[in-house]
Amino acid sequence: MGEGTGATLALIVMGPSSTGKTTTARMLAEALGWPYAEGDTFHPATNIAKMSKGVPLDDEDRAPWLEKIRAYIDAEAASGRNVIITCSALKRAYRDTLRRAKADVRFVELIADRALVADRMAHRTGHFMPPSLLDSQFDTLEDLAADERGVQVTVDVPPEQVVARALEGLGLTDRAAAYPAATGAQVGG
Repeated sequence: MGEGTGATLALIVMGPSSTGKTTTARMLAEALGWPYAEGDTFHPATNIAKMSKGVPLDDEDRAPWLEKIRAYIDAEAASGRNVIITCSALKRAYRDTLRRAKADVRFVELIADRALVADRMAHRTGHFMPPSLLDSQFDTLEDLAADERGVQVTVDVPPEQVVARALEGLGLTDRAAAYPAATGAQVGG
């Protein structure tokens, strides 16, 4: 199975820290009745320690983390389950790793103004990602390209509308009657 050929779907809610990945993923999971996984739980302790000290991860740090997420998608697909996962997936190369999973992997890129994200990070508690890493997140970010399967959604509206935009852009509104169609999503690939 290759990209887009799996019978099951894996939606990866992506973007820099504090764009609303967890909130969006949880609400998508509720709307669709699919299991949800928090991508941060796949990080090895060394990654969390590094980020907690304000040191950005590099490609070498992220590689085993991305492989664990890909393996999780494979396991869920083997059981016939669709899944929703949060993962920053900031670079196309990272998304390429995830796309190698044995499922139809699609991305929901959350688009937010840097100032909004900075404000959210400053008021967030209980997370290992310090506000000092905001610039590294945005510097690393490569937006979804037109040939990548997924949707870009701005987070300039309440979370329910973000979810509605994502569902519409992904063509999944028929699977989630609780979220009426909305506009504002850009569909890629």
